[in-house]
Amino acid sequence: MRRGLQFTLCFFGVTVIVVALIHVVFGPTIAPGSVPVNATLDSQDRFYGTVFGGSGVGLLWCVRDVENKGIFVRFLALTIFAGGLARLVSMAVMGMPHAFIVGLTLLELFVPPALVLAQRRVSRAANARPPSPAPPVKVGGTVPFTHP
Repeated sequence: MRRGLQFTLCFFGVTVIVVALIHVVFGPTIAPGSVPVNATLDSQDRFYGTVFGGSGVGLLWCVRDVENKGIFVRFLALTIFAGGLARLVSMAVMGMPHAFIVGLTLLELFVPPALVLAQRRVSRAANARPPSPAPPVKVGGTVPFTHP
């Protein structure tokens, strides 16, 4: 379970960073179904691309020692989930976007809760393991003594 969670965090972290870089380099016209925008919307998209990229970096940071990074996984998952909710608001106000964006919305709404649940299971499993027994210690150099 731990390795699967680490792989998933790594995959999504790298994917988010790549998508963010694409938005910073190419701007909003790279999005499926987009139309030319003015300088204000172009600037906003590139700015949000960098913030989005930061969440990818955060996901990658959580890979190592994932069982102890629950608060960070929950925060990042909540942020991505909130982005999915914002897309739903956009759909309600503006109508349905390109099918690719609808697919992203589904990922943003369903993957974050799964990440939180998986991280919680990994954390509980790691904390449920008994600590490794201490190695025997020689007392006075002659009789082995085992720590309780």
